[in-house]
Amino acid sequence: MNTTRTASESKPDGSGGRVLSARTLARLALLCVAGAVAAVGAGAGSGRWLVLLLGLAGLALAGAGIWWALAHRGVARLLGALLALAAPAGVLVLYAVSGLWVMAATALALWTAALACARSALRRLRAPHGMHSRPVRPPRRPVLIMNPRSGDGKVGEFGLVERAEALGARVLLLDAGTDPVALARRAVAEGADLLGVASGDGTQALVAGVAAEHGLPFVVVAAGTRNHFAMDLGLDRDDPASGLDALSDGVELRVDLGDVAGRPFVNTVSFGTYAEIVQSPDYRDAKAATALDQLPDLLVGDAGASLEVRTDDEHLHAPQTLLVSNNPYVRADPLGGGRRPRLDGGTLGVIAVRVDSAAQAAELALRGERAGSITALTSRRVVVEADEELVPVAVDGEALTLPPPVVCTVRPGVLRVRVPRQRPGAPYVAPAVDWRRVVRLALGRTPLSVQKNQEHSDA
Repeated sequence: MNTTRTASESKPDGSGGRVLSARTLARLALLCVAGAVAAVGAGAGSGRWLVLLLGLAGLALAGAGIWWALAHRGVARLLGALLALAAPAGVLVLYAVSGLWVMAATALALWTAALACARSALRRLRAPHGMHSRPVRPPRRPVLIMNPRSGDGKVGEFGLVERAEALGARVLLLDAGTDPVALARRAVAEGADLLGVASGDGTQALVAGVAAEHGLPFVVVAAGTRNHFAMDLGLDRDDPASGLDALSDGVELRVDLGDVAGRPFVNTVSFGTYAEIVQSPDYRDAKAATALDQLPDLLVGDAGASLEVRTDDEHLHAPQTLLVSNNPYVRADPLGGGRRPRLDGGTLGVIAVRVDSAAQAAELALRGERAGSITALTSRRVVVEADEELVPVAVDGEALTLPPPVVCTVRPGVLRVRVPRQRPGAPYVAPAVDWRRVVRLALGRTPLSVQKNQEHSDA
């Protein structure tokens, strides 16, 4: 079978050229780091180390203030919000008065350049390994299910019904209260040879499950509000109609499908704080107000289920927030706001967060995803236990309650996704910089992962 690479994947140049270019960038990154350190040293040479340390303390105080604002009500919330705003402002004023603002700006610029060079160096070492696609013939009896209310009316705004019918597709409109799974099964029974959905990710997942069950290709039309699945497939979310090109000039990808308690999901399953908040009937109309009202009880009170999580290799005790994703995200974002570099890795991503104090919130502000309060790993199976009869769960953004234990698994390569041959491709998102790899690379030692990739390609 002939295979082609996705639009987001570049062709390999010589591995030696990639390593040489990466090594040069790694050395530039270390030079920029040295320059940033020198700038700080020069600024503090006249005995102003205390001012520099107060800058770091200000960032930590801002993180603590955010924690107090989210985890408390009344005066404590007000004081926390004021601290979160006043601390960084105070640092800027302090640097300006002490004459350190030039040093701070120089050091920040050099550090930014160092990060950019380091990420570019590590990116060049990535062997081309995007999802493979294969050419296919257009379907004969495609059926598309469209939700005219989804995404504030994108189906009507972009004329999706008319465009799909012009390409020979049969369109079924999803009315309020209609079961999309029942519509999809009826379409299959009537001879559909392709299923597609123009709606949000929740509906996409349900119909994708039917397509996978019957071995049919599946088309994604980004007509929802966020459409993370479409983004990670490299589709144009600003032009939902372009997804219909998959019907006439498409290629096919084999991607994984997540499963939670027998229900398919394409993006994420959330437990804990976020899942508890979205259960509220007020959430859709007043997201921020609902979250602020419930967070104190969920973070420091007794509200919400206490979770125990078992993965293939780890046991996670009582996380406040747990995100299980169909393939891991590049960054450890517990809200699933990043992106996944591939959807065919055959593993689940797991991100767990527990912040118990202002000190841990301060550490989170300083260290980001490397903070001790965040755990990120991969697993093929995740089991979530709870001390309640029903566990609040958000499956691709849809609020549900499920009896524990809730089991999440991944079904590798079961979904045949039809995408346009010409599409933007998913944007590259750099992972956190591993400075040990950068140093080894700058010193002329090829990182182990590159050596393995080269050995694999030579095999």
